[in-house]
Amino acid sequence: MDDSVPFAPSAVAPSATRPLLGQTILVVEDSRYACDAMRLMCLHSGARIRRADCLRSARRHLQIYRPSVIVVDMGLPDGSGADLIAELNAASPRISVILGMSGDDCAETLALQAGADGFLAKPLNSLISFQRAIMENLPEDRRPGSLQSVKDEQICPDPLAYQDDMAHIADVLTGPADSRMLDYAAQFLRGVARDAEDTVLEQAAHDLASSRATGAPVTALAARVAGLVQSRLERRKAI
Repeated sequence: MDDSVPFAPSAVAPSATRPLLGQTILVVEDSRYACDAMRLMCLHSGARIRRADCLRSARRHLQIYRPSVIVVDMGLPDGSGADLIAELNAASPRISVILGMSGDDCAETLALQAGADGFLAKPLNSLISFQRAIMENLPEDRRPGSLQSVKDEQICPDPLAYQDDMAHIADVLTGPADSRMLDYAAQFLRGVARDAEDTVLEQAAHDLASSRATGAPVTALAARVAGLVQSRLERRKAI
């Protein structure tokens, strides 16, 4: 089933102000904050959005629906986004536009090698960059008349979505303590803290990841990260 419904007689044609009308975008992303940025971009662009927070959820979704566009975060809780991109690139029929997404500069090469058509760099705050990454890879009959007429806007996600991410990672950190959990927590927090311009938490997560990579002791660093996460959850209670 094609969830984008491109053949519907009543479908409205895309325009300069809503260039992605008729498109359904599946966002495979575990951060609520990043997803809220994507939600706002889709809203301003006329696209419908669906969300999966891990590889398993994305594959389950794709058994039922076939979106016209899929955006895959490269670092997910149950594996690498590159694996899903490679699967989608080899599938027939192929989804029209497959994009990788990450705040890690090295991830772009990995996404393109796996078969992605393009790449979105985090933080996601430029509407025009988001629209162009999709439109430049759409079939010509599904693009608006002019790519030059799209107006840029700066996207600001809901701060409460950041708090949701803190609640998520707090649950992860209070679970069974193992190396995979710490690696995921550090990777997740580095990305979402950078997107939210939370430099203190970003640096703490970076230090944790660096210590994990070198095999240095991480007990104190993990405790500092957990404490910073809890302090941000306290802000939510104050709100």
